[in-house]
Amino acid sequence: MNTIEIPVKPPRRFLPNDLKIDSWEKVEQYFRNLKERSIGSVADLEQWLLDWSEVDAVFNEDLAWRYIKMTCDTTDQGRVDSYNFFISQIEPRLAPYHNDFSKKLIECPFVRELDSDKYAIFLRTVRKNVKLFREENIPLMVEIATESQKYGSINALMTVTVNGEEMTLQKAATLLKSPDRGLREEVFMKMQQRRGQDEQALNDLLTRLIRLRHRVAVNAGFENFRDYKHAQLGRFDYTVQDCFDFHDSIAREIVPVVEEFDRARKKQLGLESLRPWDTEVDPSGKPALRPFSDARELIGKSIECFQRVSPYFAERLEIMDQMGYFDLDSRKGKAPGGYNYTLDEIGVPFIFMNSVGSQRDLVTMVHEGGHAVHSFLSRDLELTAFKSLTSEIAELASMAMELMSMEHWDVFYPEQDELRRARFEQLEKVLRGLSWIARVDKFQHWLYENPEHTVQQRNAYWMQLGAEFSSREVDWSGYTEAAARTWQAQLHIFEVPFYYIEYGFAQLGAIAVWRNYKRNASQAVENYSNALRLGYTRSIPEIYEAAGIRFGFSPDYVKELIGFVKSELNRLHS
Repeated sequence: MNTIEIPVKPPRRFLPNDLKIDSWEKVEQYFRNLKERSIGSVADLEQWLLDWSEVDAVFNEDLAWRYIKMTCDTTDQGRVDSYNFFISQIEPRLAPYHNDFSKKLIECPFVRELDSDKYAIFLRTVRKNVKLFREENIPLMVEIATESQKYGSINALMTVTVNGEEMTLQKAATLLKSPDRGLREEVFMKMQQRRGQDEQALNDLLTRLIRLRHRVAVNAGFENFRDYKHAQLGRFDYTVQDCFDFHDSIAREIVPVVEEFDRARKKQLGLESLRPWDTEVDPSGKPALRPFSDARELIGKSIECFQRVSPYFAERLEIMDQMGYFDLDSRKGKAPGGYNYTLDEIGVPFIFMNSVGSQRDLVTMVHEGGHAVHSFLSRDLELTAFKSLTSEIAELASMAMELMSMEHWDVFYPEQDELRRARFEQLEKVLRGLSWIARVDKFQHWLYENPEHTVQQRNAYWMQLGAEFSSREVDWSGYTEAAARTWQAQLHIFEVPFYYIEYGFAQLGAIAVWRNYKRNASQAVENYSNALRLGYTRSIPEIYEAAGIRFGFSPDYVKELIGFVKSELNRLHS
C-alpha cells in the first residue's frame, strides 16, 4: 500500500512563518515594504511579484479559515466575530494597497520585459482592477460583505418539525421524494410556511444590497451594477449580449424537453394535476435513492468512484480526508449550501456541505470534489493570481466531474435499477438546472437594470420569467405567493451576484467533456487535467480548447449537446 504524502505549507520567504493577523498595525509594515520597494530590474520585479503572491496566499488562507469555521457553526459568536474582524478591520485596509501594487506593476518600466505568454492574462486582470478601483467604495464593500453574511445566518435557523422531529430545510427536502403524497404535501406546506416567516427579512436584505451595489457601480463610473460586475468578474471573453443569447438558447431548446419530463411524470404518477410536491418523487413510486448513510460512507465511496476515473483524483480526496478537510453532515446552526474553499498557502481545499444521505448530496460531493481536484492540479502555479479562477473555468472542473463520475456510480448503487434511476435523475436535473440558471441570471440583469424597483415588481418579474423558463405542467395554484419568492432560496443572488450564468456555460462544456469521456475515457481525462493545470493563465476559450471542447452557447451548439443528452436518456429507458 502506497503511503500518501500529506502537503505542508512551503516556508515563507517574505512574511514571518509565525505571523498572526490580529491587528492591522502588526501587518501593515509588509504592505508598506511592497509599496515602497525599489525595482531596478526584471529580476527584481519578478521577486516582488513572488512576495506579493505570498502575502495574498497567507491573507487569503487566514480569511478562508475564518469563513469555514463560521459557516460550520453560525451560532458561535466568537467565530462570527473573528470573520467580521477580518472583513471590517483588515480587508478594507488591504484594498488601497492592492490598488497601489497594481499601479506599481503596470507603471513599472520592466513590465514590458516579463514573459508575455506567462503573464498576459494576469496583466489584463491587473489593469482592469486599477480601472475599477475607487477609494470611496471601500466602506461600501465592507457593508456589503457584512450584509451578505446575514443571508446564511437567516437560513441556518430555518427548521421545520415533521413527525415530531425538528430538522433543517435541507433534510426536510429529502422527504419530498417520499412515495407518500400526503407526507410530501405536508412537508412542502411546512417548508413554505417557514420560508414565509423570513420572506420580509430576505426581501429587505436584498433591497439593501441592491442599493449598496448600485452606489458602488455609480462611484466607479458605470450606469448600473450589472455592467460594473461583469467588468469586475473579468468577463473579457464574452458580452452581456452573449448572456441574453444563452437565455434565448435555453428557452428554445431546453424548456420543451423539461415539459416533456413533467408530462411523462404526471402520466406515470397517474395524476390529473402535477403539483410542486410531486416533482421530486420517483414516478415509479419507489422510495428516494439513498446512495450512502453517513458522511464517512460518502467520503469512502467518493474516493472509490474517483479511483475509477483517475487514481490521482482519488488520492486527492484521501489527502483531504486524512487532513480533516471535510465537514459534510447537515445540522442546526450550520450555514446552508456547499462549497470547496481552496486554502491558497498550503494549496489544499476544504469541502463543506449539508449532506443528509440523498442523491443530491452525492452530486454535491462529486461536484465539490471536481473543484478540489482543480485546486490540487493548479496548486504549483507560481503566483497566487494564476490560481484565481474565473467561474467559467472553475465550474467546468466540477460539472464535468459530476458527469464523468456518473459512469461509475455503481459504487453507490450496486443494483442496476437504482443505478439507472440515479443516472436518469442526474441528466434530468442537468437540463432542469440549465433552465433555472437562465432564469436566475436574467432575473439578476433586471434587478440591477432597475435598482429602484419595488418588492411587488420584483416578484412579478420573477413570475414572468417563470412563464419563459419553467414547465407549464406544474400546477402552483393556491401557492402563488410561495412561487413568487422561490428566488429567495438562491444563495448566489444575495452573496455572489451574477456568479451563476457561469454554471450554465460550464454545464454545456461539461456535457461536451462527458461526451468525449464516453468516446475515449483516458484521453478525455488527460485533456481535462491539462486544462485544469493551466489555472487562469490562458483565456477561457483556450482553456476549454485544452479540455478538448469549445466555449460556445449558440442555439445550434446547445441543440447539438442536448441531442446527445437526450440520446443518453433514451438509452437509459431502453
